[in-house]
Amino acid sequence: MGIFLIFGACMSSLAGLTLAFPGTAIDRIWILNPRAYQQLAPLGGGVGVLFLLLAGVLTTAAIGWFQHRIWGWRLAVAIIATQFAGDLVNTLSGHAIEGGIGVVIASALLIYLLRKEVKLAFSAAEPHK
Repeated sequence: MGIFLIFGACMSSLAGLTLAFPGTAIDRIWILNPRAYQQLAPLGGGVGVLFLLLAGVLTTAAIGWFQHRIWGWRLAVAIIATQFAGDLVNTLSGHAIEGGIGVVIASALLIYLLRKEVKLAFSAAEPHK
């Protein structure tokens, strides 16, 4: 899960940098998802800053995850739950394949995160006061 969070942070950083500072050599990465670029680019650099903020949240969650902090677990759950909600909206708004795949992946991650054993691994690592 921590590696997944780091991967998300890297992708968010890349998207954020290319949107906030267009015209660089790394803009070619959008060939992988031209539809997303067509939708995001007109929103300007502000959306790039939001992606960079998301990268910061994902990085923070990864740090908490690797340190087995309960707040890292909670942040990971909140991130994946938000992703699930977004994918569900995508599915219901006509992007059935992309949204549906996202719903399945986010559901599997939430099931994993909400398992008793996973939460206990983070609760047990917290220092007792």
